[in-house]
Amino acid sequence: MRFEFSAGGVVFNKTKNENSDIKVLVAQHSQHHGWVFPKGLIGDHVKGEKKEDTATREVKEETGVLGRIVKELIPVTYWYQFEGEKIRKTVYYFLMKYVSGDTKDHDHEMENVEWIIIDEVEQRLTYKSDKTVWQQAQEMLKSL
Repeated sequence: MRFEFSAGGVVFNKTKNENSDIKVLVAQHSQHHGWVFPKGLIGDHVKGEKKEDTATREVKEETGVLGRIVKELIPVTYWYQFEGEKIRKTVYYFLMKYVSGDTKDHDHEMENVEWIIIDEVEQRLTYKSDKTVWQQAQEMLKSL
């Protein structure tokens, strides 16, 4: 058994139109093709990197978008198997506000990156852990 720790973001963008719509960033993974929130391993690129820095870096790398952390969300933990080894993964997610960037600049790890309206997020997400994070983020977005 192995333990992994990752960090990522639920990025939102409040558009300035008459409806003040909020859109949320979701990404489709290139390997398993599931729709997820961007995340990555803490410390795999920078030794001693803080989870907040990992989250911001991974969102930028995987989606092409820079987000500013607004609030930390409750971490999610789940199990998965890789090459016969059982892995317990904890992911620290942060609610992030869009700052800059373009989804066309996403890296190879994601095959698609899209901004979608709040009402479509939960049904688009593939995994229970992302849906759990989304439920918490959605409550926070209501107060913005």
